[in-house]
Amino acid sequence: MMTKVTVQGSHGHRRRKVDIPGQVGTITFQNPSGELIRVSERLRAKITALGTYVPPRVLTNKDFEKMVETTDEWILTRTGIRERHVVDKGVATSDLATEAAKCALAQRGIDPKDLDAIIVATVTPDMLFPSTACLVQHKLGAQGVWGFDLSAACSAFVYALQAGAQFIASGAHKKVMVIGSDTMSSILDYTDRATCILFGDGAGAVLLEPSEDGMGIIDFQHEIDGSGACSLYMPGGGSLNPSSHETVDKKMHFVHQDGQAVFKYAVRKMGEVCEKLLARNGVTAADIDCFIPHQANQRIIKATADRVGLKPESIIINIDRYGNTTAGTIPLAMQTAREEGRLKKGDLVLLASVGAGFTVGATLLRWTI
Repeated sequence: MMTKVTVQGSHGHRRRKVDIPGQVGTITFQNPSGELIRVSERLRAKITALGTYVPPRVLTNKDFEKMVETTDEWILTRTGIRERHVVDKGVATSDLATEAAKCALAQRGIDPKDLDAIIVATVTPDMLFPSTACLVQHKLGAQGVWGFDLSAACSAFVYALQAGAQFIASGAHKKVMVIGSDTMSSILDYTDRATCILFGDGAGAVLLEPSEDGMGIIDFQHEIDGSGACSLYMPGGGSLNPSSHETVDKKMHFVHQDGQAVFKYAVRKMGEVCEKLLARNGVTAADIDCFIPHQANQRIIKATADRVGLKPESIIINIDRYGNTTAGTIPLAMQTAREEGRLKKGDLVLLASVGAGFTVGATLLRWTI
């Protein structure tokens, strides 16, 4: 069977429409010098399982009224958050990640040893080294599996998803576990009402495998902008400001944020990256069945959806229940969409995020479970 596809090069190379037999064929594109180049079409990766986990302890806006000068109404109006989950002492990012991965493995019905690689997206690793991926691998009992951590703050999950997809597309691996997990409560100053009310703890994991029917992850658009590094960051603990009595006294091991700068950048860039991705793939906003954005702020989500022109019924929002779980937000929102019957097999899905760095990302995919 011959299928017509259009593919756009990641660096602006123009690619022509070609017929691809089955799932693998050739693509012809024109490089900047005008030379026509034929390359093999690679396998497409698809999501075959989804697992999520949040710790049982809940911190509500009413709880924050007793901790800092704020109100339930103020938090809800400004952010859309009602409550968030936080870990108990001694529970780490690897613990959340492991539970989410176990759920995904059980859903797929496979053994941890069947995995080829584990990618953990996180900005709150258990420790600087070894990687959280190593700790998750051990806790899962996934002997013979390799992996690594990926740090891109709130965009980390979509970045890790694409990294995993490339291992599948190249043919190097057949089963890659991608996990977004963060324990944000470990780096929050609970006397700073500007930041402590925003975040929660949680994790989500997806299993990536080769697609046999051409469905799955279609395309992505990523971007970083280091000029915004100091708009959202944790200054202490790295090689620039090693941990010391002074860094602790100055609260340099907590999240620091310029809220206005982050809000303005996120509203502009999340919509922009979505528009670029849709245009490159000849997709309109009306074609999107499900929009799953990073859950940082309800106003950012709605502003993005309005700019892109997405259908209101396609927008997934669960920030009211979880807050901003950083790398965990998108897989948690996937689970919410499934539970609400708003994400079904065959749906065209748009993921989008903006995070510290700044990092920006968007993914277009066809849902496969």
